Amino acid sequence: MSVTVTKLQTRKNAPGETRLVREQHKPLAQGEVLFAVDRFALTANNITYAAFGDAMSYWQFFPTGDPAWGHMPVWGFADVVASDIEGISQGERFYGYFPAASHIAMTPIRISERGFYDGAPHREKLVSAYNQYTRCSADPAWTPDAENHQMLLRPLFITSFMLADYLADNRFFGAEQVVFSSASSKTAYGTAWCIGEGPAAVALTSGPNRSFTEELGIYRRSLSYDDFERIDAGGPTLYVDFSGDTALRARIHRHFAGSLVHDCFAGSAQNYDFIAMADLPGPQPRFFFAPDQIKKRNADWGGTELSGRIKAAQARFVAYLTERRLLEIDVAAGLTAAQSVVAIFAAGRTDPRRGHVIRLDERL
Repeated sequence: MSVTVTKLQTRKNAPGETRLVREQHKPLAQGEVLFAVDRFALTANNITYAAFGDAMSYWQFFPTGDPAWGHMPVWGFADVVASDIEGISQGERFYGYFPAASHIAMTPIRISERGFYDGAPHREKLVSAYNQYTRCSADPAWTPDAENHQMLLRPLFITSFMLADYLADNRFFGAEQVVFSSASSKTAYGTAWCIGEGPAAVALTSGPNRSFTEELGIYRRSLSYDDFERIDAGGPTLYVDFSGDTALRARIHRHFAGSLVHDCFAGSAQNYDFIAMADLPGPQPRFFFAPDQIKKRNADWGGTELSGRIKAAQARFVAYLTERRLLEIDVAAGLTAAQSVVAIFAAGRTDPRRGHVIRLDERL
């Protein structure tokens, strides 16, 4: 089978800069299966993957062989176009972690009714949660008309759910209020939604997005970055940072001083530096890595129970957003369109109400 593969690659030190690379796919090795990527979602989370590609090994999932350019991971759906592996049939559809590309070859192992893991040697030591692929026909949460919501929200919501669980598991570090930066991002307000009846959730956002965070009905209070010092600094406060803004972090630490009980850095689409230790009053920022909490809860509850809790909560969250018309999905065709969306996210010019899906109808 002769296949031309189109790949969207990202300059590692400038996540908004991308290029398209076309090449002939090598013949499949024994044990490999060829997938055609059908559609994937793009969110600020993908820019975070690129921003921390070296620090968190995200570039290693789909290596390019070029030290200056990486292959951005995305969440989406792909169909089997060539397979002689027992248990993986041509035409089957899978959900999982793919490169932004037209095709990808994988080496399925641990094949079951639910799906498989990619057993490619270069992925053996990487986070296993990203190596798992779900067979759509065996996924009770999957329906064709719900794919766009699944791609957009499931990866983000898993982070939201596990972050809220991590905070609750630590009794919110004694906080009476949780302050979120970049509060209009889906992962931030998903976390606030999961906290529910916990400490009061307070939104910090840019001026243009303040009305949206208020409309969400999730935060107790919404403030712009310019006037967040109006928040009472007397009670124990937990800071959840989705902005990565070091100047904002310094203001937060100075304002809350001895009342700040924990500073949790959850990732950023605009700041491409890893956590910078600083001479700040109060606790040093700690990076939250969802797979660590997933590993803990797999041990505490078992994988089936954890998966069931996440899926049930996600269904309620999607229903909440849908009923209030808080999410509109834009679908664009082709990797050239994906380049434009990536540039928008990298520049921070996003509409919090919109989600972006890329479909790859053409097989170049």
